[in-house]
Amino acid sequence: MAGVASRVPVELPLGERTVDVSLPDCDVTVCRPPGGEAVDPRTAARDAVADPHGPSLSERVDGDESVAVVVTDVTRATPDDVLLDILLDELTGAGVDRDQVSVVVGLGLHRPMTDSELADALGDHADLAENHDPGATVEVGEVDGVPIEIHETVASADRVVSTGMVEPHQYAGFSGGAKTVVVGAGGESQIGYTHGPELLAKEGVRLGRVADNPFREFLDRAGDVVGVDFALNVTHGPSGILGASAGDPRPVVRDLAETARGVLAAEVTGEYDAVLAGVGAPKDANLYQTTRAATYVVLGANNPLRDGGRVVIPAELPEGAGDGTGERRFHEWLSGAESADALYEAMREGYEPGAQRAFVVARTLRTHDVYVTNSQHPEVVEDCLMHARSSVEEAVEPGSDVLVVPDALDTLLV
Repeated sequence: MAGVASRVPVELPLGERTVDVSLPDCDVTVCRPPGGEAVDPRTAARDAVADPHGPSLSERVDGDESVAVVVTDVTRATPDDVLLDILLDELTGAGVDRDQVSVVVGLGLHRPMTDSELADALGDHADLAENHDPGATVEVGEVDGVPIEIHETVASADRVVSTGMVEPHQYAGFSGGAKTVVVGAGGESQIGYTHGPELLAKEGVRLGRVADNPFREFLDRAGDVVGVDFALNVTHGPSGILGASAGDPRPVVRDLAETARGVLAAEVTGEYDAVLAGVGAPKDANLYQTTRAATYVVLGANNPLRDGGRVVIPAELPEGAGDGTGERRFHEWLSGAESADALYEAMREGYEPGAQRAFVVARTLRTHDVYVTNSQHPEVVEDCLMHARSSVEEAVEPGSDVLVVPDALDTLLV
């Protein structure tokens, strides 16, 4: 892709809106994945449930059984209201009454969703929902000596079902499948192990890789222990929801990861002084989530930055660093560090669940600066070893070769 002088502004997402960025003194290349045609989520999900991987949901449950459905939280743009509609219809057809179904919001160590957020996300089914509490878990087994702890509502259910978004993930390759339950409704035991330095340092734990990925393999085995009976997942791209898949969690992830790669992979040649990485809502609500853009660029399959290059991310950050347990630990590690090198070395000795994002950010900052612009909390950015600027233009040196990735979390640089 050849760069051109940016006399015409480029657009980057900022919260629910976009900002125009003009860099007239720079050579600018805009990198967009191939994309793909959006589908109607309801139709796609209904078709997936009707033709699942393995037995249908109605064949897996008896009418007198209790069912726990684990759904995603505000950090995933999953149409959970639609997916729940379809799952509950299928369960009703199998003789399962609505009052036999519980919905657990898979927060992991993120903050609880508010009543308003639950209503927006789950629609008519918000009354069934409870936020996951990592302290309200019970041990249901172990994998490789690691106790698997699951929210008590999920552990006590006869059948476990999950929704999910299969999208690029720093460690699991792609999210979704058993991850919604094992991490989203899990205790600190497996969250701490899966996100700790021992597992994250293993070969194969990387963005966009599902096969031979030790992180993903652990999640799948833990899902077997928990008894994740059925998954209904979707994947998305810049145009919207691109497909759905249902049934056994492993093939569901493989199926949608293949769909996602076809529309999200973008080939980049050359090296750049700066990458402008777009995030937008809901991921730019806090710094914890926003930094995914930087780590996806630097620690992905193809880092396009030359030595000394920087990542620039416009992000609103209305929640600052974030309000959940993991976000607070992320902030504590970064804000208490003297340098990225010192932080990285300290965290290699171990850290609490939720702090793993500080670890991968430290890895990123050892080689590249990160600038966050347009935020409501520049002081939080500066506290966390990154640089705050009021605009993208202020964060880019004149004369730079610039790569613009408008949708950094949905673009696989290869």
